[in-house]
Amino acid sequence: MDHTSDQAESLEKAHLRWMQEAMLMAEEALAASEVPVGCVFVRDNRIIAKSRNRTNELRNATRHAELEAIDRILSDKDLTPIIVDYPLSDTILYVTVEPCMMCASALRQMGIQEVFFGCENDKFGGCGTVLGVNDKLEHPKHPSYKATGGYCRDEAIMILRRFYVTENTNAPVPKAKANRILKTEILPKLRDIV
Repeated sequence: MDHTSDQAESLEKAHLRWMQEAMLMAEEALAASEVPVGCVFVRDNRIIAKSRNRTNELRNATRHAELEAIDRILSDKDLTPIIVDYPLSDTILYVTVEPCMMCASALRQMGIQEVFFGCENDKFGGCGTVLGVNDKLEHPKHPSYKATGGYCRDEAIMILRRFYVTENTNAPVPKAKANRILKTEILPKLRDIV
């Protein structure tokens, strides 16, 4: 094996390691009866913030995992010692589900370096599945960023399915789900997002 393939293999292992950390946050969200999305922000090869969805807990639809973690980064004077235009320009996000349009826009405004996600968000995906907020929409100021999907995709899909077959007592109008069956077959991606 040559040096280039060794580096690629090492990088791939690092991506999977960070995605596993994000999956742990998604499991924590599931245990809290939240839509199971988790994320970690990595800078200089270490986690600087991690979070999970807290929309039900806080009764605030904007409390997605990504925004929760961004708030932590911006409020920590060690992580953000001075106010700059793009405080996340040297930071990579690993998130279990493709960021929604709102989060994709926030990430762009914060100057995120790059995003890796597990499964596509076929209803609200902001990194190419529904709308390419990350790089397809022109913006006069905020730089685009690369988003790559498919890391721990099957695991991300399965944890979402586990959530959606259970009763969501936090829903405004809970739906009876006693007859729902957990589907375990994972279909291949329809297309590459990158």
